[in-house]
Amino acid sequence: MIASLELAQHMVDVASDKLGEDVVLLDLRPLSAFTDFFVVVGTESSRQINAIADAIEEELVKDDVKPLHREGTPESGWVLLDLGPVIVHLFDQERRAFYGLERVWQQAVPLIRIQ
Repeated sequence: MIASLELAQHMVDVASDKLGEDVVLLDLRPLSAFTDFFVVVGTESSRQINAIADAIEEELVKDDVKPLHREGTPESGWVLLDLGPVIVHLFDQERRAFYGLERVWQQAVPLIRIQ
């Protein structure tokens, strides 16, 4: 099984390769019992949200990782992929500013930020 940090870093790479904007990997291990990492990704459109989500799901199949849950829709401006130890949040710019995960989890340590 793939380690949670390695999985999180791989999700950052996939999102970045699909031109996700301001991709951030937050370490929640000292703060959360429900997950180890958040990957937060900004996008320009619902099509980009869909493309990144699809690319992540394709990579998960290759890594033999089964997502626990998918929530939201590209049209809503937000998709969450729950991988257990890693939760990937794909936001359009408006939803990302509104939900402010980096503010809410400001005590989390940002391990990676790709702008």
